[in-house]
Order: sequence, then C-alpha cells, then structure tokens
Amino acid sequence: MNAQQSQSAIVIGGGIVGVCCALYLQREGYQVTLVDPAAPGDSTAKWSCGQMAVSEVIPLSKPGILKKIPSWLLDQKGPLALRPSALPGILPWFLRFVSCARHSKIVEIAEAMTTLTENVYEDYAPLLDACADKTLLGDRPIIEVFDSPAGVIHERPHLELRKSLGFSSEELDAGAIAELEPSLAGKFKHGLLFPDWRAVSDTEGFIAALTQSFIDQGGVRVRDQAKRIDNVADRATGVTLASGKCLPAQHVVVAAGTGSRQFFSQLGVDIPLAGIAGYQVVLPNPGVEIRHSVIYADGGFCFSPMTRGLQIGGTIEFAGANAEPNFKRADIILEKAKRILPQLQDSNFEYGVGYRPFLPDTKPVIDRSARLTNVFMAFGHGQLGLTLGATTGRLIADLVAGRPTAQDLTPFSANRFAFIGGLA
Repeated sequence: MNAQQSQSAIVIGGGIVGVCCALYLQREGYQVTLVDPAAPGDSTAKWSCGQMAVSEVIPLSKPGILKKIPSWLLDQKGPLALRPSALPGILPWFLRFVSCARHSKIVEIAEAMTTLTENVYEDYAPLLDACADKTLLGDRPIIEVFDSPAGVIHERPHLELRKSLGFSSEELDAGAIAELEPSLAGKFKHGLLFPDWRAVSDTEGFIAALTQSFIDQGGVRVRDQAKRIDNVADRATGVTLASGKCLPAQHVVVAAGTGSRQFFSQLGVDIPLAGIAGYQVVLPNPGVEIRHSVIYADGGFCFSPMTRGLQIGGTIEFAGANAEPNFKRADIILEKAKRILPQLQDSNFEYGVGYRPFLPDTKPVIDRSARLTNVFMAFGHGQLGLTLGATTGRLIADLVAGRPTAQDLTPFSANRFAFIGGLA
C-alpha cells in the first residue's frame, strides 16, 4: 500500500481540470472526493471546441492589441466583443493583459506554456486507458481556414515561433482543403493543418467518462457547492458545503475555474482571474458532414463534429463579472456558419456558454497556497483547460505528494502578479 492510501483529498471543481486532478491523486493512492454542484460533464469545457491544441502556446496578447479595443466596443458581431458596461470593471485586467504584448514577453510565455503542452498525450494516456470507451479522443488533425492569403501571412511569425518550440504545421491550398473536407470544396483556398492537434469525440461525454472512471475506481463525487475551506492555523482540515455538511480531508485542491475566486481571500492571493464568455451552438442533425475540427479564423469560430452533433462556436466576449449571457452571440455564430454551409439543418439546436477562466498572461496557476500549506491551486487555463487537464492533474499530484515536479512551475505561480503595479 502507498502511504497516501490512508490520506484523503478533496478536489473543488468537477470540470476537466478538477476531474483530472482527482484521477491523478487517486492513482497515487489518496481517497479522493470530488465536489461540484453540476452534473458530470456540464462544465466550461463542455462549451469548447474540444481540441487538444498542443501548439496554442502563444498568448492572446499580441502587438497592437490595444488599438483593437475601440473596434471591439463598436462591433458586437465580431469574433471578439467587449460589452461597454464591462469596460470599467475589466480595465485593470486589460492593463495587465496589454503589458504582455511585448515580443520578449510573448516568447517567454510561449516557452513556459510549451513545457506543459508537450506532455499532453502522454499525460492523458493512463487516464483514457482506464475508461471503457476507447474512442474518446479522435485521431484526426485540426484544420484552420482563411478567407485570403493575408491570414496565412499574418500567422507565419507565430508559426515560426511554434516551429522553434518543436511544433509542426502545413500550409493547405484549395485542393488539399477540398480533399480533407469535401463539404468545404471551393469555399476556401488558404489554410493550415496542425498534425499534432487532436479533437475529442464529445466534450461533455469526455468529461463524463473520466468522471465515471474516477467513481468506478472508488472515488466519490458529491453534487454540492463548496462554500468554505475549513482550517486550523495554516492548514486546511476540510471543506464546508452549501448544504452545511463538513467534509474532512488532509489535502484540498481548488480547481473550480472562475468559481475559484471565492476562495482567494482564504488562500491569501490576489489573482486577476476573469471569466470570458465563449458561445457555442450544437446542431444534433446538421445535414452536413464535417470530418475534422475546422477553425474558421476570419469568422472567429470553429466547426467541431461530435457524437452529439455538430458544435459551432468559439466567439468570445468580455462581459464583466456576473453578467447574464448574451445568446445573440450564438445567433451570430449560426448565421455566419450558414453563409458558408447554407445546407446546414438547424432544427432542435442547443445554445451554450462557457466562462473561460483567463489570466492576463494566459498562463494557468498551478501552485501551493502560502497561507494554507496543504491547499493547492489549479485554475486559469483559459481556452486550454481541455488540453492541459491531465498535465495539470499530474503536476498537482506531485505537489500534494511532496515530490519535485518534472516541469518548473515558477511561471505558473499564484504570486506572479504581485510585482510593482501588478503588471508583471
């Protein structure tokens, strides 16, 4: 028996990062309880494009980003929108965001993120092997298409940076696009192929299957809201739920995405974590065959074929804290998709929104709390929650077990924003 088999751990948050943390702790021998108020699979990552975007290591902050803010305010139909009412509250976040637009900072962030994404498939392998369904992760690469050659030209500096970090890509012409995706024949002449990316068969089903594997192996999932981390002095003793029930534990992991914010005061951190809305539409019977996950760069969305239908989405919105979703954003996605594929059948569609937990430098927090020494943090993955779920789980298990981690976690410290002006 492992020494950890006599110890218990609670993971707050049952999304993809939380369930992967729970599974890796379980593999170490801990008795793990996973706490989340939603049903398994009903999380932010459900409303994502479902891609293992292993080379998506370049931060959203790019040179000239500040100049684009006026257009985001004016054009609410663009791929990225900013609600005017959200601007005052999110301005400090934006200032930190813009400070990451320097070329040297972009390279630094990309290099740090690569240390995580280069292990994605290796880290997921043991978790997926334990699942009954062996088709959860597809084997087809991802395609990106553009309206004009300018799109590919604009991406070339980023492709070169990715290449220098060990990632590959291929340029596609009209014939190659048509061969890969017959439904797009004659519609696009310029594109990219990412041979090292993959897509899951269904975002909701992927998380639900991992959750079921966790339960089948003896894990406990409690459907309730974690309200407070209980502690004595500098150590957590467990978690109090909204129902009033107290769950004792020797270790606690906070992996609740944007919901992690409610614990920041207890953890002694001041982290600029923003929830950025990403909208999706699911067409159960689209009437069109899409073989690959296809990013339409100029439209700002993605076609994602899944077992539950064709999911179309990716447009994002800075809406501000506690804002109601604006499903007109989903209407815009569907309208744009039908311009490309007029034969799309949109009966019985489903709209959804996920609030991606973004930090200004688009890097997650993977760290131990300095105030509560047996509490660990795993949140802020932005659009890479699905990609980095298993890698984060492995690293959290190392931290909990007191082992050195294979990757340097300094770039993912919870205190990295606590520099002069908060603009580090």
